[in-house]
Order: sequence, then structure tokens, then C-alpha cells
Amino acid sequence: MLGLAASMTIKPFLTVGSYAPKLPWPWGVLDFAARVIKPAPGTVRATISLPHCNAQLVRAAGVLPADGHRSVILYLHGGAFLTCGVNTHGRLTTALSKAADAPVLVVNYRMIPRHSVGTALDDCYDGYKWLRELGYEPDQIVLAGDSAGGYLALSLAERLQAEGVDGYQGETPAAVVTMSPLFEIDNEARADHPNAHTDAMFPPKAFHALVELIEVAAAKRTVNGEPEPTYEPLDHIEPGLPRTLIHVSGSEVLLSDARKAARLLAAAGVPVEVRVWPGQMHVFQLGAPMVSEASRSLKQIGEYIREATW
Repeated sequence: MLGLAASMTIKPFLTVGSYAPKLPWPWGVLDFAARVIKPAPGTVRATISLPHCNAQLVRAAGVLPADGHRSVILYLHGGAFLTCGVNTHGRLTTALSKAADAPVLVVNYRMIPRHSVGTALDDCYDGYKWLRELGYEPDQIVLAGDSAGGYLALSLAERLQAEGVDGYQGETPAAVVTMSPLFEIDNEARADHPNAHTDAMFPPKAFHALVELIEVAAAKRTVNGEPEPTYEPLDHIEPGLPRTLIHVSGSEVLLSDARKAARLLAAAGVPVEVRVWPGQMHVFQLGAPMVSEASRSLKQIGEYIREATW
């Protein structure tokens, strides 16, 4: 029923938007409107200031505070790098906190088209540094995200492996956990996938429009005297990356990204697990607890996180 609703509401809007992506669409309205969604009973939320954005520290009822001990989740929300935020993902992150018995830091990173994807990754890196300064060790931190947040989670893991924190030695978080992840900007492999024409949420042209918006945003930011290059995390997979869990719908076009990433990670010797959920829609976990599969998925993810940070 949710998939049908998405195909009748979200997909037509994205279809129109994909033909005129550079128009000033009010993408920020979605997260603002989501402020009316009340948190689950007992949820504790706190706003955290990062150097260039804010974040929200979320813990479900019964979860101990973030004090630098036990485990913590750094959550990078989806929304195609241009919409959503702590409000749209409030219920999801609370449910994840409960399932994993861990606090969740949700980064409200800067978004396109005003800012580049590289800027968003910088903000996520700042969120990770904040957790490290709070006292958490890398093996206590799980990088998690949905949709575009999957790209940010994997890219952040690669950056930490290469650079570490503040230019010191590289480090490896406990795990990477993704839901319906977008793992690459390039749309070539994705466009040829059979689900490209049957996805309940995304029209075929949507990802072409997204690439255009990302390139426009990147051109506004200069890196070493040149426009910001497009970073493809699947081109930078190296042995030693964190163990990775991927939950994806069997009906969505991003199944292409999930399978490609799994093959590359496995080839590099990185422990990876893919769980495909037939008949679901993109980031169906947002439907918890109304959608039983969403609740089951989050329960499995919570168990995976607890095992990874044991």
C-alpha cells in the first residue's frame, strides 16, 4: 500500500522535477513539515553544534546516554543529497536506537544545490570527529545511512581508512550499515537495470537529473584550484574497510548499487552481507512499525550493530 501511495504521489512529483531540476524547488519544506511528527514516547533528543551544521543526538526510551562508552551510531540520512533531515528521519532513527540499544547522532549536513556533495561529506566527518572527541573508540562507532546516506557512509569509511582523524593514522569504524543505498553517482549501470522502469518511487530520468544537480553544485566549490571532482566510493574500495550490511528492496532500482557494491567489497576481502526484501519500496524501514517487514529489518540491523560493537 505504501508503494502504491508513493507511485501515485512522490513519483509524479519527481517525474516533473527531473525534467526541470534546476528550478528552485522547495526541497527544504519536507524536513520543515516533518517537524509536526511527534517523537515516540520516551525519546530523548539533543541538538549538537558542529563546525558548519548541526546534528541531533537521539536515543530511544531505555537507551543509556552517549558518554563515550559502549556503542554509538553515526547516522547519515538519505534524500538524494538535497532534501530530508533529522525530522523526516526522526522516527526511523529512534527505532534504530531501540533496536541497537545505542544512541544515534544524526548529521544535518549541508545539501545540494547550494552546497556540494563533498561539503556534505565534510560535515559527516565532523560528526565522526565529535564522537571521537566525546571518547568513543573507532570499534564502538557504526556508520549508518539510507539512500544517499549509504554513499556518505561508505565514502566516510574510505576517508577514515586513508586519513584517520586530523591527519593522523587511518582508522576503521566497527561497521557500515546501509538501507536502500545509493553507492555511486554515475548512472550507467543503474539505468540498464530492469527495476529502472518499475521502481515505485523513482522515474527513470530522476537519477540523470540528480547527476546534473551534483555537477552544478560541484562546480561552485573549488578544490586545489579546480571544480570539486566527483567522488565514486566504489572506485576506492580497499581491503580493511569495515564489515558492511546492506538491506535493499528487491523492487527498487538501487538494487543495482547494492549488488555491485557487495561484489566489489567481497572481492577486496571485506565481510559484506546483502539482504534483499522482495516487494518492498525504497527505504521501506521508514514505515516501521506499521510495516512489519520494516520492523523486522530494523531488528536485524540492530542485532548486526550489537554484534559488531560487542
